[in-house]
Amino acid sequence: ERALQLLELGGSVEEDYIQIARRFEATRQRCCRLEQDGRRAREQLARVEAERAALEVKLKHARNQVEVEMKKRHRAEAELEKQLVCESLMREPWGSGVLSREQRSVLSALASRRLGAALAPGRRSSMVDESCQSLLSHSDISYDRTEDDV
Repeated sequence: ERALQLLELGGSVEEDYIQIARRFEATRQRCCRLEQDGRRAREQLARVEAERAALEVKLKHARNQVEVEMKKRHRAEAELEKQLVCESLMREPWGSGVLSREQRSVLSALASRRLGAALAPGRRSSMVDESCQSLLSHSDISYDRTEDDV
């Protein structure tokens, strides 16, 4: 009787072990799939981070270029203002009464030197054509410098 009980238990225990083994195998396969998904996600993350870093470098270069161009523009505008003031002082009738002879000669020397430098062969003209306004005014260009250090 006891042997029969053991045989009955043995049959159900064996089935239980088979079910447990199947569940372990299904869990192992799911873990393998998840591991592959994780590996693919890490590779994609590395690619995206590299692309982000390259874009940050491009952005930094572009910001630096904008800053350089804005400085050039400010210098050119200041030079033009100086030249226009100089010419205006030389042409105005009231300028001759207000300015001393020495001041007028200095102004005319400066004006002729600038004109000679602008017309010198091989050099670019320092005159700025303001007949058309720039599509991008310096006041329209702004950017956030908080991420420059990143």
